[in-house]
Amino acid sequence: MSAPALLAGVLPAEVADDWWTRIFDFSDYGALLALVHNSLLAGLVLGLVGGLVGVFVMQRDLAFAVHGISELSFAGAAAALLLSIDVMLGAVLGSVVAALVIGLLGTRARDRNSIIGVLMPFGLGLGVLFLALYPGRAANKFGLLTGQIVAVDSTRLSLFLVIAAVVVAGLVAIWRPLTFASVDPDVAAARGVPTRALGLGFMLLLGLAVALAVQVVGALLVLSLLITPAAAATRVSASPVAVPLLSVAFAVTSAVGGILLALGGSVPISPYVTTVSFVIYVVCRIVGDARTRRGWARRAAAASEAEVAAA
Repeated sequence: MSAPALLAGVLPAEVADDWWTRIFDFSDYGALLALVHNSLLAGLVLGLVGGLVGVFVMQRDLAFAVHGISELSFAGAAAALLLSIDVMLGAVLGSVVAALVIGLLGTRARDRNSIIGVLMPFGLGLGVLFLALYPGRAANKFGLLTGQIVAVDSTRLSLFLVIAAVVVAGLVAIWRPLTFASVDPDVAAARGVPTRALGLGFMLLLGLAVALAVQVVGALLVLSLLITPAAAATRVSASPVAVPLLSVAFAVTSAVGGILLALGGSVPISPYVTTVSFVIYVVCRIVGDARTRRGWARRAAAASEAEVAAA
């Protein structure tokens, strides 16, 4: 049975038809596809950045920090919208300020979570205030929260690519010591690794990555590209090489796949991106659990054989 027919079973036929065409309507897909090449390139680059950054977000337990930074990024973007300046620049400034505050004051997990808990409502409140004062189109306001499929014009794409290059270059430069400091910070500090400087540097890179994600999926759902792909990758592998590669692949699939699906509907892009990302995570979790059960079964069988041989 088709999806519209399933909807028609619980909704009036006209409403079910309207809902379905708003979510998926590929009648003019070819013509629309030519309009979003900038967004597709931005999604591809964001998948690369988000997949790499997400690995360290998981290792350093910074999921809550991502959400906190996104609220200040939203406030900065809303302020830029109100002041008629570049929205991406406002988002970057908001993210960098939040990352600096969290990185400088939140050296311990308890302090960090408290600071984030204070910053999040403050940033969200400022963003709501700036949007309430903004006299322009409602679509611009809504897009800051949930993303816009055509939000990346040529000028903004250039800035997008520059910031992404800075983030990737920064990660490559500090990848090995940052991995050491993330996995075992005490031993890394004892061996002279500048863990505090690395932590602050990574927070700045994370702030820039969040600002990029806000441009595509909005401030509310950045976790779908900066957390979920890396979390999915860690469910199926523990390899220090495979996890980043899988994380990038999952993030690119989520971002680009979400944009391609959203092109056939009239709803914001974020539901598509988050759905693709969530499905990937669920599949990886099922695969990972199945592999774990098989491993337990093999170990149990080997233990039984050893007991029989000993007897």
